[in-house]
This record gives sequence, C-alpha cells and structure tokens, in this order.
Amino acid sequence: MAIATRTTNGAVATTQAIHAELARAVGLHLPVTLWDGTHLGPQDTPYRIVLARPWAARSLLLPPGDLAAGEAFVHGDVDVDGDLFAAMRDLAAADVERVSLRDRARLLRSLLRLPAPPRRAGGRRASLRGSRHSVARDRAAVAFHYDLPEAFYETFLDANLVYSCAYFDAPDEPLEAAQRRKLDLVARKLRLAPDDRLLDIGCGWGSLLLHAASTYGVRGVGVTLSETQAEVARRRLAAAGLADRVEIRLQDYREVEERFDAVASIGMVEHVGPRYLREYMSTVYELLVDGGRFLNHGITTGTRADQERDGGERDFIGTYVFPDGGLVPAWRTVRDAQLAGFVLVDVQQLRPHYALTLRRWVANLEQRWEDAVAASSEPVARIWRLYMAGSAAAFDRGDLGVVQVLGTKGLAALPLRRSWMEPVAG
Repeated sequence: MAIATRTTNGAVATTQAIHAELARAVGLHLPVTLWDGTHLGPQDTPYRIVLARPWAARSLLLPPGDLAAGEAFVHGDVDVDGDLFAAMRDLAAADVERVSLRDRARLLRSLLRLPAPPRRAGGRRASLRGSRHSVARDRAAVAFHYDLPEAFYETFLDANLVYSCAYFDAPDEPLEAAQRRKLDLVARKLRLAPDDRLLDIGCGWGSLLLHAASTYGVRGVGVTLSETQAEVARRRLAAAGLADRVEIRLQDYREVEERFDAVASIGMVEHVGPRYLREYMSTVYELLVDGGRFLNHGITTGTRADQERDGGERDFIGTYVFPDGGLVPAWRTVRDAQLAGFVLVDVQQLRPHYALTLRRWVANLEQRWEDAVAASSEPVARIWRLYMAGSAAAFDRGDLGVVQVLGTKGLAALPLRRSWMEPVAG
C-alpha cells in the first residue's frame, strides 16, 4: 500500500509538471481534474478534462496523434465533464507545431515517468482484409459501422432514423422537423413525380424512400451493404404499406443493372474513396435514363482545397468508426461528376447544418446514455460520443464541409429560379 501511495503521489506530481509544461510550450491552459480530486488550470470553465488514472496523461499523449488520444477516451482513462464541444474547440486551437524539439524531449521524459497503461486485448477495432474498395471489403467496412443494433441508433437519431445532415430553418428547430426538411430538399431537387423510378444508393434505414414513396408517389429501389439496415428498412416500408412500391436490396451499387429516373446518394460517397470517385460517377450516370437527375450529398474536406483523405490513415476515425472512409474537396466532386457526363445544375454547402445536427445527436446520446450502453456497450457509446463531438467541432472550424451536387444526364428544362428546389416539408 505504501509503495502504491508513493507511485500515485509521484504520478500526481509528474502530471502537474506535464500540465504546466503544456501551458508554457503550447499555450494549453486546460481545466483538469486528476484521479485523486486534484484540480489544475482555470476553475470557471464550461468543462473539465478528467484524468481518471495515474497513467492517463501518458495514454492520452503517447504516441502522439488522435488514435492514442481517442483510445484513452474510449477506455475511460480520460473523460470530459461538461461541454464536450468546448473542450474539442480548445484542444483543436492548440498550436502544436510551434513546440521546439527541446520542449518535446522534456515532455516525453515526463510522460515516460508515469506508469505504463495496462495492455488491453480485443476491443472494437476495424481489421479489414482484401483490396480496398473491392465489393467484399466495402461490405465488411459498411457492416463494421452500421450493423450495430437498431436500438443503439434510436438513442440519438430522430424518429425517422435519418443518419445524415439535417436542414435547419433555425438553430433551435427540433431535429425531427429539420430531418424531414432535408428529405424533402432531396426530393424537390430531384423533381420527383408519381411513378418515377428512384434509386437510393446507401439507403440506410429507408427514410428517403419512405418519404419519396408516401409524399411523391415514386417507385423505388434502395441498396445497402448493411444487413441490419436492409432488415429495418423492409420492416418500416411494410408497416407503412409501401412494400409493393419500394424494394430494399442487400446489394452494391455496382451490381445494379436497371435504369432510373432519379438517383440519390446521401452520405454514401465517403465509402467510395478518392481513387474511385470518377468511376463511381460514371457508374451512376449509366444507371440513369436520358434526362435523369442525380443528387450526391457527401462530406468534403474543408477550407484547404488540396486536402484529401484516402482511407488508409491509421487514425481514430479510420480505426474505430469509418474504416476505409475517404474524403475529397468539393471541387473534386464537381469535376468528376462533370467528367462523367453530368450537366451541373446546383451545388449547395450545408456545413453549418451538419454541425447543428451532430450537436443534437450528441445531446440525445448523452440524455439516453444508459439505453445506448445497454444496446451496444460502454466503449461503443464512448466511441460515438467522441467521434460525433469531434466531427461537430471540425464542421464548426471549417475543416469539414458537406455538399450537395445536383446534375442531370443531358440538358433538362428547369425553372429559371431555384425556388423549385426549396423543401415543403419541415
């Protein structure tokens, strides 16, 4: 017991020194609470970073990068009491690049004086095999993210299970209304009409097809690689009396052979990968009849137009959330759509809307925390809380965007003004 006490006391003193060094070298004046109740940094703040174990600072900062930091959060070594978004904002503002080599060496020596974190076997980490973005590997990547129990997603999504950016009329609007408006925004941009054939690529739990069939009278096909999503979507369509109008397939979009009047891809293009983006656009082009409409809604990189994410990064998102997920700047989406033959009709940036959406999801998850843990596990719930809060902060900073690109196969007669695109539902 005496040895353990001396070790703990030594870890407290070392962690205090690390906290002071970060403040001096990086400008990080963080509110921190240690495992023994010691408070460091400012007191009057909307959040406190909790270092719950003597090795917490070491597991958070070594090796450098967001993978180790994320794992420290997932394992409960580190937590945030209070406003997680404010904590993300302050951490992202740290100017790590200005730290000198001497300061980095001093910080490393201090971190290595802390106890080593215990080895943790297993856990929910992606481990995919085969060629990246082959049909088989894409199926495994999609299953990894989406084949959690429906009950887990129900804890933070709206009642319609829309798992993509909402379209808000005002910041305080209820999430469900904003999601209905987004579904209608997509339907209006695609100029859906009764008995149009609509293909929804990556149809999720069937929300867009439910809206399009019930409100606009379309006939549709939804494809997904998630068995859980396909099962839930079929059940929801049957309950709504729409099973005769909409078919849900466990199928890759590259395996579809019919032609459609309209194609929607909402939050799916991130799974395609930058290398295959033009091929994806060409495939969708061939799925349309002449004069058909295509709406691609996807997350993009933000203010730096030269950034891409190819899906091979060993970071927190790629390891725990979206394996093989890729991002490109908005201009790449527009360019490759046009090179595939699409006539560009409209480009709309929804970045602020996704930041609001993610904040609502995190709030819902926190309010129903016990249900979320019961439906999945505490590590999974912590992964989703961290990734959604971190993504909200990235949208707020402009590091991420979400862009809708609308195109047609050939020239189409459209109204002169863009009011025809505005949603009615909401």
